[in-house]
Amino acid sequence: MTTTVPFGPAEQTEIAAYTDFVTGAAAPLQEALGIGSLRVGSALALAVRQDPSRFFNRAGGFGAGEPITADVLAQVCDFYREQGVSRGAFMVAPQLLPPDWAATADELNLTPGNRLVKLGCDIESTLSAADGVEALDPGLRVDVVEPHQAQEWATVMMTTFGLTAPGMIDLAASCVGRPNWRQYAVWEDQRIIAVGSIFFNGLCANMFGGATLPESRGRGAQSALLTARARAALAAGCRWLVAETGAEGPGDHNTSLHNMLRAGLEPL
Repeated sequence: MTTTVPFGPAEQTEIAAYTDFVTGAAAPLQEALGIGSLRVGSALALAVRQDPSRFFNRAGGFGAGEPITADVLAQVCDFYREQGVSRGAFMVAPQLLPPDWAATADELNLTPGNRLVKLGCDIESTLSAADGVEALDPGLRVDVVEPHQAQEWATVMMTTFGLTAPGMIDLAASCVGRPNWRQYAVWEDQRIIAVGSIFFNGLCANMFGGATLPESRGRGAQSALLTARARAALAAGCRWLVAETGAEGPGDHNTSLHNMLRAGLEPL
């Protein structure tokens, strides 16, 4: 089956999730982390100056209903210079690149970075909503994260991804309970061993921040979290689901990618 997720909502929903995750924090935390953002047409750009990982220095939403122009790209480059960050990532779907992309990229000093895979599905007709929960090991349970559990949830997420600069765990914790978000976790007894979020954006929802502690992997946690979040998106009135993970090179095996494929998502 070929997914019917339109590129516009897919691109907009992903960058909207990142933008809300970062810019929705309280003003003192934003100031401490050096958070900045810019909208240029359909595109959004983010910067977190005090995060040495540079993970959140990204721009997306390009080409959603309007062409990708050199002027828009140049404005984003200027934004990163003004923010004083050493590198920013332009997240652009290959199908949306303009014919003169090579020349424009050369002019603006843009070079290829890591390749990612964006996946999507029509939730109701494609996702196998029961498989993930059934695959969860006995003794584990999946549930919604409550505000009093936010710090533990955020610690698991951010330390697993290596995003541990001062203030970054607090940034993640501040997202718990925010409108348009739902956070989930897998518990073993009273301890959180895996986490994941979902962001609702009208008819489209974005899987965000799935992470499992290294010693707890291979027990079905992420499959269960995919199922729980897909059900939440369907209940929230969403039609489409999108997610992103690293692309596989020769000899590579990305467990996250294969979990999503088994759940019914398809590469966009």
